[in-house]
Amino acid sequence: MTIAGIILAGGRSSRMGGGDKTLLPLGSATVLDEVVRRLSPQVDAVAINANGDPERFASLNLPIFPDAFGTFDGPLAGILTGLIWAETTGADTLITVAGDTPFLPVDLVKRLQAASAPSTIAVATSNDRVHPTFALWPVALRHDLETFLNTQPSRRVNHFISDHPHVRVPFDTAPFDPFFNINTPDDLAEAQHLAGSAS
Repeated sequence: MTIAGIILAGGRSSRMGGGDKTLLPLGSATVLDEVVRRLSPQVDAVAINANGDPERFASLNLPIFPDAFGTFDGPLAGILTGLIWAETTGADTLITVAGDTPFLPVDLVKRLQAASAPSTIAVATSNDRVHPTFALWPVALRHDLETFLNTQPSRRVNHFISDHPHVRVPFDTAPFDPFFNINTPDDLAEAQHLAGSAS
C-alpha cells in the first residue's frame, strides 16, 4: 500500500494574532520543521496544504497546495486537497496531520494502518478525545468528500467521518499528549518546554 501524507497548515492562526504559527521557532528549527521530520519517514510522499504565498515554505522543498475547495473553508477543504493530490501520485491512502502539532507520534501511520481496513477511516484519539485531522483516509473517498462539501452545510470533519466506516485508535499520553497543538502564545511557550523531553 502506498501512503501519501499531507500537513494541514491552511488556517488563519487567528489566536496567534495571524501569520503562520507553523513557522514559529521551536528549538533550533520551526514547528513545521518538526512536523515534517516526524511524518516523512512514515509515508511515501509529503506535501503541505497552505493558502497564500507558497514561497514562505520554500526551504522545505515540498509541494505546497492551497485549499481545493473554498479557501479557508476548514480542515475538510485541506483533506480534499490532500486526497486529490494523493490520487495523482497513485497512493491508495492519505494520512493527514495538523501543522501545529510538533510532537505527533512517530508510529502514527503504522498504528492507524494496523487498526483499519482498506475502506475504513482510522482516526487517532487520546484521553478519550478524537483528533479528526489525524486520520488515515482511503483515497477512494475523494468523490464522497467533494459531494459532502458541495451539498452539506456542515464543515465539521467528524460529521463526514461519522457517515463512513471508521475506527478510533487510542494513543498514550505519557509523558504528555502527542497531539498537543499550538494555538496561543502560551501554547508555544509550553511547546518550547516540552521540546526538551520529546524524541
